[in-house]
Amino acid sequence: MAIRLVAIDLDDTLLDSGLQIAPSCLEAIRQVQELGIKVTLATGRMYRSALPYARQIKADLPLITYQGALVKNSRSGEVLYYRPVPQALALEVMEYFRQAQVHFHTYLDDELYLESLTEEGAAYANMAGVEPRIVPDLMEAVRHAPPMKIMAITDNERALLDMEVELKTRYSKRLNITRSKPYYLEVMDQSANKGHALQVVAEHFGIDRKEVLAVGDSYNDLAMIEWAGVGVAMGNARDVVKDAADYVTRSNDEAGVAEALQRFILDKM
Repeated sequence: MAIRLVAIDLDDTLLDSGLQIAPSCLEAIRQVQELGIKVTLATGRMYRSALPYARQIKADLPLITYQGALVKNSRSGEVLYYRPVPQALALEVMEYFRQAQVHFHTYLDDELYLESLTEEGAAYANMAGVEPRIVPDLMEAVRHAPPMKIMAITDNERALLDMEVELKTRYSKRLNITRSKPYYLEVMDQSANKGHALQVVAEHFGIDRKEVLAVGDSYNDLAMIEWAGVGVAMGNARDVVKDAADYVTRSNDEAGVAEALQRFILDKM
């Protein structure tokens, strides 16, 4: 079946190491869109952090953000899917990270919330292109509204892996716990993942999963790569992602997204 919907991860997939979209990728996306094929973004980023890139590729359709916890139209603002972390569980996870003495932050009303501007928090805010909101107590802030997700950051990858295993053991049936980068551990509602969110978008447009192409690089992309009719892993992807994909394209610094669009859509026209 011909591809009718394309979902592309942002960091380390569509974006190169300088957080830019290569001109060849922009051109391939433009050509695909001119064929009437829908192209959206599927990212762990905040909605407002993803929005500038959506505008750059001229995407006027629902964006998959917060690892699938929020699906929101890039122009109208219509929300198709919203699954924040239940407050009680969010507080437990935040207390766990606090006891582990690692940086953690959260997201409320599409804003980045920190207790202090740590080195990790400052680097993340700069990467996301957002101004963080500093509050005295993150847990108190979450008591007023459920967060979209919670993220811990540490350059101690071994410690992060241990935390991932322990949290998955505790919350496997209640939370979605994944890594988007080796040093990012992210916690969402159990029903918030890119695969389910992509299904929501496809069904919204009456598109069969066999007509969907998904491109990504990391553990958080596995669900959508496995759900889509055609799953593509970047050349720089984790081995487990490559193993799950139907095809491995070039890396994000070699315009791998453009190659995938050319191979699976443009060359078939």
